[in-house]
Amino acid sequence: MKLKNQHLVSGKILDIDLSYQIFGPPLHSAPIILVNHALTGNSEVAGENGWWNSLIGDDKIIDTKIYSAICFNIPGNGFDGNLIAEENVFTTKDIANIFLKGLEFLNIPKLYTLIGGSIGGAIGWEMIAIKSDLTDHFIPIACDYKTSDWLHAQCLVQQFLLDQKEEPLQKARLHAMLCYRTPESLNHRFKNEFDTEKQILKSHDWLNFHGKLLSERFSLSSYRLMNNLLMSINAAPEKLKNIKANIHFIAVDSDLFFPAFEMKNCYQFLKSNKQNVFYHEIKSIHGHDAFLMEYDQLNYLLNNIFNEK
Repeated sequence: MKLKNQHLVSGKILDIDLSYQIFGPPLHSAPIILVNHALTGNSEVAGENGWWNSLIGDDKIIDTKIYSAICFNIPGNGFDGNLIAEENVFTTKDIANIFLKGLEFLNIPKLYTLIGGSIGGAIGWEMIAIKSDLTDHFIPIACDYKTSDWLHAQCLVQQFLLDQKEEPLQKARLHAMLCYRTPESLNHRFKNEFDTEKQILKSHDWLNFHGKLLSERFSLSSYRLMNNLLMSINAAPEKLKNIKANIHFIAVDSDLFFPAFEMKNCYQFLKSNKQNVFYHEIKSIHGHDAFLMEYDQLNYLLNNIFNEK
């Protein structure tokens, strides 16, 4: 869809190409669940190549026989081939407004559930801060409503690496993987083992693999965009008090990127103002990426949440 004259926080006015995919029954024939994708995700959340297909699909937790699942691509993420020249002018609030305009374009005034992990969940916070009655249920996973000093610092390092002349994406991804995982996770997996054929530590080879993989998936401008968005999360706390939805926080106890204590602080803040807010936690050695790895736990938590509904 083409969204004309989209006003950005910076004051710029741009036309935006917003692409999306729908899984399950046609829109308006079933309850609608909006899935906001994570940094390396995209609109393809279900199906054979769906990055969250362990959760979304026929007879799965988000059952596409029962619910219509929709996911927008963050404009400029490159999955749909559309890139944005001025990637440094976008904030998560801009993306939230664009997604809200997309829902309006599709004649969706109210969602059944809004769910998102990492930056997808952060965009969800921005959306419901703007439109407090947007959804009946909100499930933010491994994210916060603001960019903390710690997260900003990590993104500054990413920015520095992305400014390098040689292999900027690979370098940035190597650093990012050390934020998304934990020392215990890497040590437990690789055990200082050496690949005699490649003449390299297996952990080093694994990092190189992820660096190469990202450089094949992202352009430099699209990755810069996503990093800039992480630095801009800033949903107004006072507006969060007005949210009508049932809110189910899902944190990861070992998360080094969006630490669990930050999500607990937000939970306690909202709990003092509203009753329909709940906190859940994934136990894992794997850090931030556990929400993409610990599917048994995530399925269990989401199953209980959807059954409570």
